[in-house]
Amino acid sequence: MSNPEKEEEIATVPETVEEESQTPPVVESTPVESEVEEKPAESVSAAGKEEVEGQEEIEVVEEKTYTIPIAKLGYTTDRGHRAPRAVRDVKKYVSRHMRSDEVSISNEINATIWARGINKPPRKIVVRAVKDKEGKVVVYPAKT
Repeated sequence: MSNPEKEEEIATVPETVEEESQTPPVVESTPVESEVEEKPAESVSAAGKEEVEGQEEIEVVEEKTYTIPIAKLGYTTDRGHRAPRAVRDVKKYVSRHMRSDEVSISNEINATIWARGINKPPRKIVVRAVKDKEGKVVVYPAKT
């Protein structure tokens, strides 16, 4: 008696699997088409961001290039605290020379300072400080 029941169960399971396997490809094909349609929209928004960046470049009031001697400023601290101290010193240096309280450092400068780890930041770094109309200063790597 158990054998016919098992045969019936086995017979019903493959039918449901086949039905499920046929249905999802139809469902999956629809989102793939919509994803393809969304990608051009993302590239259009990226072009809009470039225009916004172009506007930010127009707002530049002052731009200067500095060589900051991190060795003189931060190598007097303990080895385990030199990179964070170097970041603070770069902000302080640029704040003093650009006469602004609001200074932010770009990711590229931060990565340059932290490239060799917390113990050994670079001895000096060349940066480009850009001041906008609102008095905010952003520190970028120097253009070569």
